[in-house]
Amino acid sequence: MRSRRQTRQQAAATLAAACCVVAVACAPRTVDGTATVTEIVDGDTIVVRIGGDTETVRMIGVDTPETVHPTKPVECFGPEASAFTASLLPPGTRVTLVRDAEARDRYGRLLAYVTRTDDGLFVNRAILDNGMAVTLSIEPNTAREREFAEAAHRASAARLGLWGACER
Repeated sequence: MRSRRQTRQQAAATLAAACCVVAVACAPRTVDGTATVTEIVDGDTIVVRIGGDTETVRMIGVDTPETVHPTKPVECFGPEASAFTASLLPPGTRVTLVRDAEARDRYGRLLAYVTRTDDGLFVNRAILDNGMAVTLSIEPNTAREREFAEAAHRASAARLGLWGACER
């Protein structure tokens, strides 16, 4: 007969195993840590091919003006921000995706920091550096929050991108 302690330990182990399975199911499925860009949805969202799967990726920490939102109009500098992201990540570009604390948003999109594999360009920050976005900090995915805030502040002070074109 098992003791209460053994029963609790087994329950904890079962729960840990279940969480592990959920985490693996949410993790990017790739052998080499890279994915291939297949499409740009807008300035902060891309579609990639990981192994045999297609994933929509929402870049962590950046919020570009809307261009494809179903209930919002195209916002100031939205087309320019989307074109900028498209120039950084044309279809076929290899990227490395790094997750933060939370794997997916409420829409099922993979949340990630995106780096171009060939030259190491950190795309999320490049978008902020060039004034194509404001920061978007959503707990618990805040590992680079300070870095991103500083990049956006520099772009704002220099009136780059949307900071010089749109009323804020």
